[in-house]
Amino acid sequence: MHVLEVKLVSKRFADQERPAVDAVSFRVEPGEIFGLLGPSGCGKTTTLRIIAGFERPDGGIVAIRERNVTGLPPEKRKVGFVFQDYALFPHLTVLKNVMFAMRSVASAQREQYARGILCMVGLTDLDDRMPDELSGGQQQRVALARALAARPQLLLMDEPFSNLDAGLRDATRREVRLLLKAQGLNAILVTHDQEEALSFCDRLAVMNHGHLEQVGTPEEVYHHPGTPFVAQFLGRANLLSGNATGDSAKTELGDIAIRPHAHGPVLLSLRPEHLSLMATEKPEGAAEIVAREFRGHDVTYRVHYGGRAYLAHTEYTHSFFPGQSVRLVPREPAVVLRTVEAHAADGGREQ
Repeated sequence: MHVLEVKLVSKRFADQERPAVDAVSFRVEPGEIFGLLGPSGCGKTTTLRIIAGFERPDGGIVAIRERNVTGLPPEKRKVGFVFQDYALFPHLTVLKNVMFAMRSVASAQREQYARGILCMVGLTDLDDRMPDELSGGQQQRVALARALAARPQLLLMDEPFSNLDAGLRDATRREVRLLLKAQGLNAILVTHDQEEALSFCDRLAVMNHGHLEQVGTPEEVYHHPGTPFVAQFLGRANLLSGNATGDSAKTELGDIAIRPHAHGPVLLSLRPEHLSLMATEKPEGAAEIVAREFRGHDVTYRVHYGGRAYLAHTEYTHSFFPGQSVRLVPREPAVVLRTVEAHAADGGREQ
């Protein structure tokens, strides 16, 4: 049984030319943390609000555990929501913030149950604090505890880590993921942060202009991007044109391996870490390094060849310098991307 099914959901606001959400379909499986990833304005938060019941779709169906909840108000859907700004009640203590969500728990049992939830999120000693006495990470965990206190079938999180500094964000993200997995909770995370989506989610959907561009595991979406947008938004990518003849294609970098097999004109994605640099003493026909960025564990090079720029990542042990002549050597097959026309023909397909 699917925990959640979103089927052909659409939403257009009166002041917008295009739909905020356009025929979006996906499913969330039991025990899964699902991500909605995309740039600002792509429709991911609107999709989450439709699932929660805060927005009414113009068309489509939202079903939770095979129950159609499309027309139900938020309190009838058994979902929890963690907002970007946490939305804690400033006049209530941590304990009372959590107790507020316990409509389904008998009054006499609420305090004990709330203390158990706070223990679960590591806030046992802070139950009498006010929200303004807490750090950002502690406030985030109170918001999570309050959402869990309602015993939701599905937890919805809208950019919950974005207000934390980098170090605290990473630690809190790991703690929350471990907690969700330990409790067997289903969750949907909305984020614009590619690293966050890749490390936190079991599967993710990449959104662009209200459409789902691709759905899959982080590894699938990163290593096998389906469209130029996915290739460039999720990490960095070199895009190049070629003419395919089965498992290879003729490109400006020469004959290179491709996946999947294709024939005719193709657009290819080649990740920077899949490009090797080889020093050469012959500048004729070689590429030239024009910039170098040291990143500790690796180095990013910007390389000019054939009138255009490429990115290449190498291990920190490799040392090249601007002005040096090199050869670009693909060490992994390039990925064949769908054209805009082919992607449009796939619109509305359930994933």
